[in-house]
Parts: sequence; structure tokens; C-alpha cells
Amino acid sequence: MPRMPSSVEPGQIRDNVLAAALQLFTRRGYFNTSVPDLARAAGVSVGSIYHHFKDKEDVARALYFSLMESLQDKLAEIAGQHQSAQDRCRAVITMLFDLTETMRDAMDFMLYAKHREFLPGEPPVCSSKPFETMRQFVEAGMASGEIRRMDVMVATSSLFGGAIRLITARLDNVLAEPLPDRLDAVWECAWRSVAA
Repeated sequence: MPRMPSSVEPGQIRDNVLAAALQLFTRRGYFNTSVPDLARAAGVSVGSIYHHFKDKEDVARALYFSLMESLQDKLAEIAGQHQSAQDRCRAVITMLFDLTETMRDAMDFMLYAKHREFLPGEPPVCSSKPFETMRQFVEAGMASGEIRRMDVMVATSSLFGGAIRLITARLDNVLAEPLPDRLDAVWECAWRSVAA
């Protein structure tokens, strides 16, 4: 049985496996990645993976929830730092653009992985807690009169849809320049589409 490399502390195993999974699932795909692939990339034994996770699906689920929790934490920070819907929504786009530039694999996994194929019991990404929070920012803007009354899904899509499309263009290497360079133009269009 392969031994766990001595350079990996037991507390690091889970984090190393999740980091390896993010890279491999993004670049190869979930179905083209095996548990031995994860073990090699993480620098741990196959047995240690099974000590921390039931199976590959459990690794994918833990990765998905870890990324969603991190995104939700960032949205909670935005809610605490900004009072107006306008400021909150702009901060969300800024944060998503920054994440795309600094954590490309994470954004790729969140936006492109077909989660329901390997996590059939989980809701779609657009029904996740972070996306609910983004809708709540929009609803609060309607309640305060900053955003005109309309269907909340239409308003949320209008505010964030263009930014998300630019993120996918950046991930696909269609857009060469960094996303923050486009922030002002994207924000002006987005806000104008919903402002009261």
C-alpha cells in the first residue's frame, strides 16, 4: 500500500485533495478524473482520500460546498460593508471579476461544471445560496426604490447577466484584457437597465 508522503500533514490532506480536485475537475472534467489521479495530484495516498471522503462524488460535493460557502462569505462581507443596493450590486460584480482573475479554476468550476451530472441531489448553481443572496440584494433595491419594480429574476439577470457573460468570455480566452478593465462600462449598462 502506498504511504502518504511525509511532507503532507494529516490536517492538510483534505485541503490538498480539494485543491487537486478543483484543478483536475476543471481541466480534465469530473468523469475523466479518477481517485488515483486525485491522490497523485494531491500528494497523498488513495487510502487517505477514502479516510476523508466516501468516494469521488463526496470529494466533488465537498469542493462544491466549499466554493459556495466561500462565495457566500464574500457576499456577507459586501452586505456588511455597503448599505445601498447600488453599492452592493456593483461590489458583487467587482468581486466576481476579481475572483475570475485570481481564482480562475474556482470560477470555471462554479460556472461550467455540470454539477447535476455528478451531484444529482444538489440544486442547480442558480438556486444556490450565493445566487439567492444576489437576488435578495435586488429585492432590497426594489423595496428601497433604487431599482424599479419588475420581476426579480429579470432584474437580477439584467444586473448580473452581462457581467457573468463577460466572465465566461474571459474563461474561454475570448476576452484578452483583465475583467476589471471593463467594470465601469459593464456596471453602467447593468445599472441603467434596472435603476428607478
